[in-house]
Amino acid sequence: AVKKLWGDGDHMAEIDDMMSEQEAIRGEKAKSVCDLLRDRAVRWQLITLFLLVSCMQLIGGNVVYFYAYSIFTKAGIPPSQTHYVSLGLGCTEILSTVVCGFLIERVGRKTLLWKNYTVMALALGLLTVTLFLQDSFFWVPYCSVALVFIFIMSFGIGPAGALCPLVTEIFIQSYRPAAYVFNGVTNWIQLFILALFFPFIVEGLGNFCFIIFLTYCLSMAIFVFLVLPETKGKTMLQVMEEFNHLNYRGK
Repeated sequence: AVKKLWGDGDHMAEIDDMMSEQEAIRGEKAKSVCDLLRDRAVRWQLITLFLLVSCMQLIGGNVVYFYAYSIFTKAGIPPSQTHYVSLGLGCTEILSTVVCGFLIERVGRKTLLWKNYTVMALALGLLTVTLFLQDSFFWVPYCSVALVFIFIMSFGIGPAGALCPLVTEIFIQSYRPAAYVFNGVTNWIQLFILALFFPFIVEGLGNFCFIIFLTYCLSMAIFVFLVLPETKGKTMLQVMEEFNHLNYRGK
């Protein structure tokens, strides 16, 4: 099976990792979502998963797309051509995600995440300023357009691409099905809540609504830098041992 997936070659190191993980769980059955929520052995993995999943909705991606049309129009792009620029924005996100696929094994998940969260927070902060000053100078709207593309590129290279393998890498086999269920349910509930309250946020804060999402991006950059262990080049058991220092701190 491994040769069919990865081709001919020496894959004994990967197989040894699989066997070591299987031995560590000692034949445990797949855990339920309730087990996942109660078990102290995966408490910090669960906290990490919840915060990282939340960031997909709460880092401001939908807000940037919401403002994109008015930003492009202010920059002098004719309304009839705006949809082409929006298409370019979507292509930028796809291409940056592909770039993440080439970088993730070289740079590491943790580095890609915290650095791109920081860039996204900086882009949102500057975007708040440029939107506030967009009628003051002719060149300010062009800066807003550039910041939108920088934000989308950072999102693709960081969270959009780097979060995909983390569920598998921070949970051992017996917890992975429940972790994926929790991941999906959390994502859709938060998307619903954001869609419900987003119009009121924009109406109440206007351009300054970016400050809310900027704060979350910056908080996530700090959390990932201080808490999330790097999973690149490590076995599942090594990652689990690092989380155990948090789950059983002082014991």
